[in-house]
Amino acid sequence: MKAIVSNVRISPKKLNVIAYIVREMDAKQALDTLRFMPKKGADILYKVIASAVANATHNDGQELENLRIGSVVVTQGVVYRRHNPISRGRAHRILKRTSNVNVALGVK
Repeated sequence: MKAIVSNVRISPKKLNVIAYIVREMDAKQALDTLRFMPKKGADILYKVIASAVANATHNDGQELENLRIGSVVVTQGVVYRRHNPISRGRAHRILKRTSNVNVALGVK
């Protein structure tokens, strides 16, 4: 009963703030909390948890009320490197970070 999303275009540091809030919550309570949270990472994490719940209900025959978030792991994904031109023909590097999210559900 898990769901994985790779290379989401948000930095892991920003996503870990949201993941810390929903760890060890009931799945239904986590979905309700994330639905009204005004952060970009909340929408991403909502979709991943909803996918994990859908996997658990469809594949394993579990009920939403019995599901609990076992673990939420956010790791760094691919880093896109861009350049910003500055004076004298030089360039500053811009790092566009991505995240990998693993959500595992457990039964109460």
